[in-house]
Parts: sequence; structure tokens; C-alpha cells
Amino acid sequence: MEAKRDRVTQHEFRHDRHTVSLLTDHLVFSPKYRRKVLLGEVAEAAEEIIRETCNELDIEVIDLAVNVDHVHLFIKYPPKYSVSWIAKRIKGRSSKLLRDRFPQLKE
Repeated sequence: MEAKRDRVTQHEFRHDRHTVSLLTDHLVFSPKYRRKVLLGEVAEAAEEIIRETCNELDIEVIDLAVNVDHVHLFIKYPPKYSVSWIAKRIKGRSSKLLRDRFPQLKE
């Protein structure tokens, strides 16, 4: 009996004008000193901001989990972006918007 293999299907590939790609990454972000600040409204706002940012950048969020002291983000992204560039955009925007919305986070 042959074991089933998980295979990537053709529809999972990203087809652009000159490229075919399947770029995925698992990112983990944590607040400074791994403080437990991602609770309640802050956690909901963080998830919303991250999803909006990814949507604007044409990045597909495969999975997103906001924990009290870190965020797991699994994404599929276009080849025009580097992982470091994506992380910088998501972390920078979410940090600024969360600190603007919740002043107690600035401490």
C-alpha cells in the first residue's frame, strides 16, 4: 500500500507575468521584553492591523495566531518582496497603530 503524499496542487502556485512561485514563511513577532500586552482589544486590533497590512501588500494570510506575548503569522507572498521587508512593514505599521490607539503600550 502506497503512503499518501501531500502534494502542492497547481492552483496553489502564484502565477505572475514572468514567474511561477510558491513562497511561504512562518513569522513570529514579540513585543519588547516579551511583555504580555496582547490581550483583549489590543489582541483584536493587532490581528485586524496585520490582516489589513497583508491585504494591502497582496500577501495571503494562511494562519494567524495572536498570543499574549507573541504573534504567529504564516503567509504566502509574492516574489517581489523579501521576508525581511515584509516583517519590517508588518511590525512597523502594527507597532505604530497599536501605540497610537492604546497609549498605555508606550511605557
